Amino acid sequence: MPEILSVEELRARYGNASGADIFDPEFRKVADQVFGDGDSRQAPYCGAPTLLKAPLRQDAAPRFTDIDVALLGIPLDLGVTNRPGARFGPRAVRNVERVGPYDHVLRAVPAAHVRVADVGDVPFRSRFDLVSSHEDIERYVRGLVDAGVVPLSVGGDHSIGLPLLRAVGRERPVGMIHIDAHCDTSGSFEGCKFHHGGPFRQAVLDGLLDPRRTIQIGIRGNSEYLWEFSYVSGMTVIHAEEVEELGIKHVIEMARAVAGDGPTYVSFDVDALDPAFASGTGTPEVGGLTSAQALGILRGLSGLDIVGGDVVEVAPQYDPTTNTAQVAAQVLFEILCLAAEAIRIRASRQIEPSR
Repeated sequence: MPEILSVEELRARYGNASGADIFDPEFRKVADQVFGDGDSRQAPYCGAPTLLKAPLRQDAAPRFTDIDVALLGIPLDLGVTNRPGARFGPRAVRNVERVGPYDHVLRAVPAAHVRVADVGDVPFRSRFDLVSSHEDIERYVRGLVDAGVVPLSVGGDHSIGLPLLRAVGRERPVGMIHIDAHCDTSGSFEGCKFHHGGPFRQAVLDGLLDPRRTIQIGIRGNSEYLWEFSYVSGMTVIHAEEVEELGIKHVIEMARAVAGDGPTYVSFDVDALDPAFASGTGTPEVGGLTSAQALGILRGLSGLDIVGGDVVEVAPQYDPTTNTAQVAAQVLFEILCLAAEAIRIRASRQIEPSR
């Protein structure tokens, strides 16, 4: 704890100090990363809106040079089973003025250590064809992965999880931390298996996702009978009411144990949260997680080998408060912190001398 100063000492130190005059060495280190020289920052309401206020690099494709983490929008909701509108999710998250650049729990300023860019939205050949749109997502994100860039996506409905995993899990199956109200492991309905209720069944069957390294957190609602695949494939399922019973620390321990040391994907559906915290989504389910619980779980994943992630199902027209977009932007920032730490760890292992 810092030394407590008297009023006279406070006047002497802070009476003529600017906002960038910070004396605590740890806070000073953060301020240097955020401010640079002086105390000037761009106003959060100025400039073109981008994901997490990252530099806009719409011209980065197809080489994606000088980028470590790509933030991208996927404005697609052709796979929803109920209320449409998640196609407007990326725009709503971009319009959130103030998230980051510092995470006080993780003590992280990710943009100070990795090159982050908003690369725009996935270009679609057709706004009407779900299958071709999934092909477009896979092709675009595969370009990122091939360039050594970690993709963090904002959807869009959860059907985008399948093409994202086809890109990220192409070389080897990945584990997954999946925070959601629904397991999304149901089968084909009405002749379609690419809807937002079943991407992770198909990802397992396609050899992209390791079910024994997959944990699903926050599960609840009236569709439990559709998700037997989660159990028989070996996924770990934690229902929303169990999060309260187990406690956040134990849930984090379980998630870390399930994911292990291998490559891990993070998928966050905003309907994991109770509608009191995130009403702007297509399939709300009461009895969900609080925003504090969700952020606590994510922050507990630091150090895992995160190779990609997404935040999905933001449908802003159902939320006049903008709370859902606010939460989604904060979740995206937390996943960015996890990805930046994973990149740092991977880089340190590459430069370690052989033993």
